[in-house]
Amino acid sequence: MNYGLLLGIASVIFGVILYVTDGYMDQNWVHSLIGFVILIAGIIFGIKAYKTANGGFLTLGEGIKVGIGIALIGGLISVVWTLILMQVIEPDMMEKMSEISRVKMQEQYPDFTQEQLDQSAAMAEKFSSPFIISAFSLLFNLFFGFIFSLLSSLVMQKKQTFK
Repeated sequence: MNYGLLLGIASVIFGVILYVTDGYMDQNWVHSLIGFVILIAGIIFGIKAYKTANGGFLTLGEGIKVGIGIALIGGLISVVWTLILMQVIEPDMMEKMSEISRVKMQEQYPDFTQEQLDQSAAMAEKFSSPFIISAFSLLFNLFFGFIFSLLSSLVMQKKQTFK
């Protein structure tokens, strides 16, 4: 639980930094990379701490459970931050992001008609409510939490043998 809380706090701090620097409005691959590093670090340190507390032993199943638990707790804290940000702090954030997306689309596809732009914007709008973004964020955390837990547990596993 402690590492899930630490992961959540680190994710919220990163989210606050993105908000303060307008990073949410101009997402790039570096932001995604930093998010992955935070998730990976939280899971690896948590599994390592569990292994240490367990006398140096760790099974694959235990490692996966610990890692997914960390990802779940961290993801839920991130979801709360996202909902607070989009519903309370910056309620018109999605409209701003939608407008930025529309401008980028016009630059990227100058030959699109207004109707095509409107259709693309309408499709994007369906997937950009705070609750859908939060749900996808939690699923993303759990999916990659499983992958990173699996890999970390495979590397760190050490089964206890009884003689």
